[in-house]
Amino acid sequence: MSQDIVYFDLETQKTANDVGGWDRKALMKMSLGVVFSVLEKKYDIYPENRVEELIERLRRADKVIGYNILRFDYEVLMGYTVLDLPHHLPTLDLMVDVEQVVGHRLALDALAHATLGVGKIADGLDAIRWWREGKVLEIAEYCCFDVKVTRLIHEYVLEYGELFYMDRFSRKQKIPLNWSYSEARIQ
Repeated sequence: MSQDIVYFDLETQKTANDVGGWDRKALMKMSLGVVFSVLEKKYDIYPENRVEELIERLRRADKVIGYNILRFDYEVLMGYTVLDLPHHLPTLDLMVDVEQVVGHRLALDALAHATLGVGKIADGLDAIRWWREGKVLEIAEYCCFDVKVTRLIHEYVLEYGELFYMDRFSRKQKIPLNWSYSEARIQ
């Protein structure tokens, strides 16, 4: 029997400025959340009116894998639940491990460009603008793409044991990493 591994990302309705700062992420409200299930081989898109289903889906997963989900996505979701998600979900936050090796935070886009030769199709501010314009399909496409990039980054490390990024002098730098599906942990 295979493990239920899910890759996860969400987008918000509001910026940090809209809610009074980055320490108030729970007030940013989710516009859409997306999971990709390795077991089911499919994406599921959750609008805000199904946020409870999203949280339950994450709780059922054997592993939740994402990029900056501990410091952002989970904090946004905690505006909808009493659960302390970082302490209740077996999580592998790729950004945390990259930051530990490199010594500073790197954007998912920087890793994707240098490692996969592909970049993100938009950014979080675009998703908020689309939310305000009622362009939910654009948000869904963007969020699904981010989940796919996260999955491809993780799978690249599973296969090759490394990622790449360009440093401030435009030199390609290698990041040695050792991830597995079983490495997800409760933080």
